[in-house]
Amino acid sequence: MSPTRAAGLVIFRNVNQVVQFLMLQTSYGENHWTPPKGHVDPGESDWVTALRETQEEAGLSEHEMEIYKDISKTLNYEVNGKPKTVVYWLAKLKNPDHKVYLSEEHQDLKWLPLQQAQEIAGYSDMKMLLQEFHEKAQKLI
Repeated sequence: MSPTRAAGLVIFRNVNQVVQFLMLQTSYGENHWTPPKGHVDPGESDWVTALRETQEEAGLSEHEMEIYKDISKTLNYEVNGKPKTVVYWLAKLKNPDHKVYLSEEHQDLKWLPLQQAQEIAGYSDMKMLLQEFHEKAQKLI
């Protein structure tokens, strides 16, 4: 069985030399917290999906972020017993005060420093991804 594919962006901003990650709370299921991401549509690349989903879920376009195409990580896990693969790229919000607009898929958002983002992320693979991206983001602020 081939895995379901999804893609997204781990977006951070620089506030007083502190890296803060954008976390969105889903309005469905367990109301988990995650960076913007979504399923890859047929014929769509992971990259196009990441940009489209970020626009749909957070109202952020490619032009409002500096996206680091060379900094990515792929997570592989199971959802309801089925394999899922999600690729994330690191992105910096150019204007840290830029407003985020949630879609109906999400009910809340938070900009959080690493430890708090890891706490609400819940899953160990997401916690490790945030740690890895935090180390890279600190060099980019």
